[in-house]
Amino acid sequence: MTLRLTLMRHAKSAWDDLSLEDHDRILNKRGRESADALGAWLKNEGLVPQRALVSTAKRTLETFRRLMIAAPMTPTGALYHASPDTMMEVLRSSDETDLLVVGHNPGIGLLALGLAQEAPSHPRFRDYPTGATTVLEFPADTWAGVMPQTGRVTHFVIPRELDG
Repeated sequence: MTLRLTLMRHAKSAWDDLSLEDHDRILNKRGRESADALGAWLKNEGLVPQRALVSTAKRTLETFRRLMIAAPMTPTGALYHASPDTMMEVLRSSDETDLLVVGHNPGIGLLALGLAQEAPSHPRFRDYPTGATTVLEFPADTWAGVMPQTGRVTHFVIPRELDG
């Protein structure tokens, strides 16, 4: 069996209201456009997952909603600014074989790097900008069987490559 994991950093968020807590920041105009473009890309590439696990931050939830994909979503507080280890714990509790995780840096980018057999040559992979999305496939039957550096990267994209 093959497992597929899509790791997406939330789209660009607004910083214009400094009175908001970090958890409550929403997307800015560019972020909304980027999330829309990422959703169209996921659909066009046939990469709509069975389920999405999404941090409870407003910007991650808004990113997911704007993807407009037909996948159930589970808001997951443990994903808010989570480490790669915490994200893997959350994944291991899932029965689905095709998952999307929408989270935050540095954790989401470090998880992508740590799971990839070989990092893509894309110049932005290692800094994982807002909206960066990696799709990995694993030769495993369960998420508990996924080991570091065993994922084959099938796609890596950043929104700026899609917006135009």
